[in-house]
Amino acid sequence: MFIDFGLKDFLDIVLVGLLLYYIYKLMKSSGSINIFTGILIFVLLWVIVSQVLEMRLLGSIMDKLINVGVIGIIILFQDEIRHFLFTLGSRKGARGIVRWLTGNKKDSGSHEELMPVIMACMNMSKKKVGALIVMERHIPLDDITKTGETIDANINQLLIENIFFKNSPLHDGAMVVSRNRIKAAGCILPVAHDTDIPKELGLRHRAALGMSQSSDAKIIIVSEETGSISLAYQGEFKLKLTAEEMERLLSEE
Repeated sequence: MFIDFGLKDFLDIVLVGLLLYYIYKLMKSSGSINIFTGILIFVLLWVIVSQVLEMRLLGSIMDKLINVGVIGIIILFQDEIRHFLFTLGSRKGARGIVRWLTGNKKDSGSHEELMPVIMACMNMSKKKVGALIVMERHIPLDDITKTGETIDANINQLLIENIFFKNSPLHDGAMVVSRNRIKAAGCILPVAHDTDIPKELGLRHRAALGMSQSSDAKIIIVSEETGSISLAYQGEFKLKLTAEEMERLLSEE
């Protein structure tokens, strides 16, 4: 069986493995991993019933479900498919593939962009001032910035702290940072409805998680109750971060 196994076959297996891994990460970040797992189990049962056990009646019924199920999957995962195609077709997505192949894990965020944000978050953490900062990456967030007030200013530590000052009219919403600019503040984010979120995490954390599930943005949260700093990315939280950990997570791809 392995006599004709060549480099092309090895490359084929590797690419299929990478595709499945990317789909797994995409489903996990969007909260659809259970549905994806259920589909894989159904396909496995279909193969066993129709190919191994050769049950004709049950196999024919499952064949029909598989044929119709392709359309259902497209409808069910339309947001994830759109996310995948947009990332793949974007210029930054191509650069990300090159960075992955060359082993360069640095993101496009510069040190000058990150430090004012990090310093502002550390100061707000000490004063227990709540904050929600969205760091845009490959997927544009124009639909999110439209929900807030346009600022379009240079990234500045004092400006960030003033936006989230408790008496500021914009402090309850999210601030969006894009292309080394503060694009908007007071923005409304989609809220995650996951039931496994710890109870001590409030509405800011749920909004950050929802934003991380619908985009590839990195969202910084400063808790108003505890002052702890967290980061949401790809549907997961990194809690109780230090300044060094924040800088590393924001600059890593």
